[in-house]
Amino acid sequence: MSAQPGLWPEVQDTCTSLGLMLSIVLFVGLGRMSARQQLHRPLAHAFALEFLATFQLCCCTHELQLLSAQDSAHPTWTLTLIYFFSLVHGLTLVGTSGNPCGVMMQMMLGGMSPEMGAVRLSSQLVSALCSRYCVSALWNLGLTKYHFSERNLACKNPINSDLPQAIITEAICSFIFHSALLQFQEVRTKLRIHLLAALITFLAYAGSITGAVFNPALALSLHFMCFDEAFLQFFIVYWLAPSVGILLMILMFSFFLPWLHNNNTKKE
Repeated sequence: MSAQPGLWPEVQDTCTSLGLMLSIVLFVGLGRMSARQQLHRPLAHAFALEFLATFQLCCCTHELQLLSAQDSAHPTWTLTLIYFFSLVHGLTLVGTSGNPCGVMMQMMLGGMSPEMGAVRLSSQLVSALCSRYCVSALWNLGLTKYHFSERNLACKNPINSDLPQAIITEAICSFIFHSALLQFQEVRTKLRIHLLAALITFLAYAGSITGAVFNPALALSLHFMCFDEAFLQFFIVYWLAPSVGILLMILMFSFFLPWLHNNNTKKE
């Protein structure tokens, strides 16, 4: 029984963090409803929705990262939260990507105009920076004992390997995730969301040497100070590598596999 008083503050802090994340989801949901009702110009509408989606994704990931750091000895809990909030994002952010790589993929496949792509990309990057400062403001409130803005302002290098391995990890994670995103388009929505959430959880576990971000906007929000201190390294790992993964994925599905199929058909 003596362990209970010491355990309760930890549980209370965890519940507070979860409540904060769900409050952000609710706030973004209200913002999305308002944007749909008030913004009728396609570009303004797209900018607002993409801004809100990226904001939700970044803020929740900041808090998830904080929770995982407090309980690093039990990764199962962290992975469960990643799966749960991946489901939440999938259900609440329909029609947006919150990821510049997703926008690039649609542009390369001809599913989005360059003008719309530029608007969405700029929205994501602006939102990534705004979310960082919003999280700092929230942590300044001291809602839990782990909330203090200095934690968010410091650079904690998440790369736990040499540069080539980190580049390959981010490129492969981006390749796998966006390949699945492309192939799961015909799958029923509810099942697709669960499949993608499970895949994100797996990639977060398998790609732990870099954090398996495979999202340049999210990386900018999470590791902004590291970009400032070691820009080239972080640009290559978190921006260039996921983009290369996207390019390889498109080359494979749009050119290599059709070419292989045509060659096999001719031989038969």
